[in-house]
Amino acid sequence: MSARRILLVGPPGVGKGTQAERLASRLGIPKISTGDMLRAAVAAGSALGERARELIESGELVSDEIVIGIAQARLSEPDARLGFVLDGFPRTPAQAEALDGYLAGAGTPLERCLVLEAPEAELVERLLKRAQIEGRADDNEATIRRRMQVYRDQTAPLLAHYRGGSIVAEIDADSTIDEVEKRIDEALS
Repeated sequence: MSARRILLVGPPGVGKGTQAERLASRLGIPKISTGDMLRAAVAAGSALGERARELIESGELVSDEIVIGIAQARLSEPDARLGFVLDGFPRTPAQAEALDGYLAGAGTPLERCLVLEAPEAELVERLLKRAQIEGRADDNEATIRRRMQVYRDQTAPLLAHYRGGSIVAEIDADSTIDEVEKRIDEALS
């Protein structure tokens, strides 16, 4: 695998987090997840965390300004200099433009955008099962369906931004974790 600056995109429940962790581990680079960073802020009870909690629980996305700041701070850390796997950022065209500008300034452009895809009905089932297992209050059916709509409305359009640069690879994620991992590795070869 030659790409080391990688973005994983896909709807909620498609397996981005799992695949990002596996990929980052195989490549020896950090997984950078704004979701993880926002959940840490919520757990810490900071003002940012409280605002993020309200948005997350309502199924809305956290503002671009907050997310961009968190992501740029993380990307500037030493362990991200050799590469990274982005999970959950960027989610909007404005965030993509901010990321591109930041990476261009550092001389380290994004190399690959992997789009994980699966049928929405399957994703809703996955998220409902996860909610039962993990006790995640933000994963009830109404919120899940709202998050799917937010993804379609706000996140899916950013793919056009990356398709222009020929770095997009679409991955069928309606399979086992190991099979999806294999498909990702093939797309990075």
